Amino acid sequence: MKIIAIGRNYAAHIAELNNEKPAQPVVFMKPDTALLRKNAPFYYPEFSKDIHFEVEILLKINREGKYIDQKFAHKYYDEIGIGIDFTARDLQSQCKEKGLPWEIAKGFNGSAPVSEFISKENFNLADLNFSLRQNGELKQNGNTSLMLFPFDEIVAYVSQYFTLKKGDIIFTGTPSGVGPIAIGDKLEAYIEEEKLLEVEIK
Repeated sequence: MKIIAIGRNYAAHIAELNNEKPAQPVVFMKPDTALLRKNAPFYYPEFSKDIHFEVEILLKINREGKYIDQKFAHKYYDEIGIGIDFTARDLQSQCKEKGLPWEIAKGFNGSAPVSEFISKENFNLADLNFSLRQNGELKQNGNTSLMLFPFDEIVAYVSQYFTLKKGDIIFTGTPSGVGPIAIGDKLEAYIEEEKLLEVEIK
């Protein structure tokens, strides 16, 4: 399986990082070794001093497909989840300044905590609330209606370049409010009012 992630998909988050608004989805990938499942703790690595949380809605691909027409994209996922895209902001900035790829800032071990997946049928995917709390304090509060590129457009776009396979996970972008984590923190991620993910920082 592979993890495909979309950057700069919420205007407020683009603004808070002073990034340029993209004309098409910004795509990057994480290796499967980035996955953190079953509410396992995240161990703060020694190579960074500025790791940020970024909460995101996840899509789980249910069949193989490539060159998918957007009108059929909804058939390629039937479950959603929530995850955190941990980002070593200091490493990312260093790489960007030199014009280098920044996989090491996004794809390191444990950088992709993911929840269990649940049926999409219970939700209005075009108007879906999701949030993240850090030590009980609300930090990120997003709604999918604010996405620049909605789910089906993401699936169709990505499939033009990468064959999607059953079990692949797509991180669909983070809203504003990202911030640093510290050892001892407890992160909780919600879809609507349901807590689906909990991560302790060690």
